Amino acid sequence: MNKKSKVVRYNKWGYIFLLPFIVIYLVFQMVPLVTTIYNSFFENYRSGLSQIGPNFIGLENYVTIFTNGDLPTYFSNTMIMWIMGFVPQIILSLLLGAWFTDPSLRLKCQGFFKTVIYLPNLIMASAFAMLFFTLFSDSGPINSMLMQIGVFSEAYKFMSNVWSVRSLVATMNCLMWFGNTTILLMAGMMGIDPSLFEAAQVDGATATQIFYKITLPLLKPILIYVMITSLIGGLQMFDVPQILTNGTGDPMRSSMTLIMYLNKHLFSKNFGMAGALSVYLFVITGILSLIVYKFTTKEDK
Repeated sequence: MNKKSKVVRYNKWGYIFLLPFIVIYLVFQMVPLVTTIYNSFFENYRSGLSQIGPNFIGLENYVTIFTNGDLPTYFSNTMIMWIMGFVPQIILSLLLGAWFTDPSLRLKCQGFFKTVIYLPNLIMASAFAMLFFTLFSDSGPINSMLMQIGVFSEAYKFMSNVWSVRSLVATMNCLMWFGNTTILLMAGMMGIDPSLFEAAQVDGATATQIFYKITLPLLKPILIYVMITSLIGGLQMFDVPQILTNGTGDPMRSSMTLIMYLNKHLFSKNFGMAGALSVYLFVITGILSLIVYKFTTKEDK
């Protein structure tokens, strides 16, 4: 009995240390989530100087968002730009991670290069977007250089072409986040038992075979984590396209993301529609993350 009481007294410190997290989670996560869901059932917006609502209208906000066609359009925009940025990001990160963790290469100044790779992740997205906006503007240095070498006879309007704008957004997201992904994948690679690589080399396996047969399968948990967190971050894409297109999502709303659409409702103080869109985004994120998890954790037959 005395031993049991000591265990109970010891365990209470675990709950005490968990208490700050629970309080912060309830105040800054659960309360806003419940409030958002509650507001989504009300008509609550500003028309001119007069405030309309809040009036309870049930699921009308959800029906309006679903039927006006904006949700599928902005969802497809978001996913296209995320995929365009994530695919080169994961390929580049895997290559860099394999190079830096390969002892046979004996790369020098690894600490310096790892720092340089991670540095873009520390730059504010707004500053990054302003830099690209200046570089690729009609009178910017990129256009000047291309015209001087004879690629274009006149300035190419990067900001007026659908795929050039999407490519710029994807490129910025790739450059900002590939360093973070590289560090995560390197941590996973360094955790693999070196004896597995040595045994494979003794058996005559090539570097490519070792990478595909040993490294990638053992990196699966890290890859799943990277893919899901990147997907969640992609669905929350906002600052880069917002600044690059001055909040318009042009040309023809082709770079308007879900969060930019949500921001428009918040800016116009249409809290009911913003709440409904937030709930849609929450559900979409959960479903896509579950799909990615199920497909990537499926056991091989």
